[in-house]
Amino acid sequence: MQYIWLVIKGLFIGISNIIPGVSGGTMAVSLGIYDDIIHSFTHIRKEFKRSMHVLLPILIGALLGVAGFSMIITWLLDEHTFYTAFAFVGLILGGLPILSESFKESLIEDKQKITPIHVFLFVIFLALVAWMGVADVSGSGPDTISLGAGPLIALFFVGLVSAAAMVVPGISGSLLMLIMGYYYAVIYAINGFTSNLTTFNLSELIPYTILLTSYALGMLIGIILISKVIDYFFSSYPSFTYAAILGLVTASPVAVIANTNALNELTTGNAFVKMIIALVIALACYSLTFAVGRTDDVTEELPEETHA
Repeated sequence: MQYIWLVIKGLFIGISNIIPGVSGGTMAVSLGIYDDIIHSFTHIRKEFKRSMHVLLPILIGALLGVAGFSMIITWLLDEHTFYTAFAFVGLILGGLPILSESFKESLIEDKQKITPIHVFLFVIFLALVAWMGVADVSGSGPDTISLGAGPLIALFFVGLVSAAAMVVPGISGSLLMLIMGYYYAVIYAINGFTSNLTTFNLSELIPYTILLTSYALGMLIGIILISKVIDYFFSSYPSFTYAAILGLVTASPVAVIANTNALNELTTGNAFVKMIIALVIALACYSLTFAVGRTDDVTEELPEETHA
């Protein structure tokens, strides 16, 4: 059962990485598995078996989320932007109580009280994400992409940078891809891969597979590199790290609303009714994340690493 929960949580992480302004790291925090993911990546050599028990189900879920929902999410963002954005706002905010508890526990373990440094870190990282949400930082780039040496190299570095951001809560990998001008090209490749996979069109499937493999390789390296940095801060400065993450996550709804231009929909139709419906959706999604995040720590039930 613990593996099913990890797949489900990975599914949410995968879906969240498709949305500009939504961070996969934020969703991992909201679902209560962020620390486990970071630890598994950074200790994959020493605790290979246990790490794979954590990472594989999450990876499977994330891949299912990206491959299975990229078209749906694209459609929802196009046709129901306002409600979709508020759904993700609810999903993000649902993890704040759990994150706050982790912050309090880190203070207790370190025998600390909230200091000006904690407040400074919270405010500065909150401001960073809020700025990224409202700033006009979108770059221009291709809407499609084809197989070639240039695109392969570009996708590798796009994957490297965006994956590093995906690991950091509050920093959206999709938003960075928009800034670099490759968001729509990557979505195009993912949609091309999934559509040709369902029809078994190998002649078209192979180029998309090669393109996405280059992107995935960059993502893998980016995740490993940034995970080591974050793991160091968690180990050495846990309460300060949680304070910074709290700032990142708290400001994430601003980035989601701003980067999807969700509020533009209030200019047409009955704005009051739309807002009520959106708040109900957000509350439902908040409750969902809150409930899923508070499931028993499934990683505690996984096999322990044994050494000869």
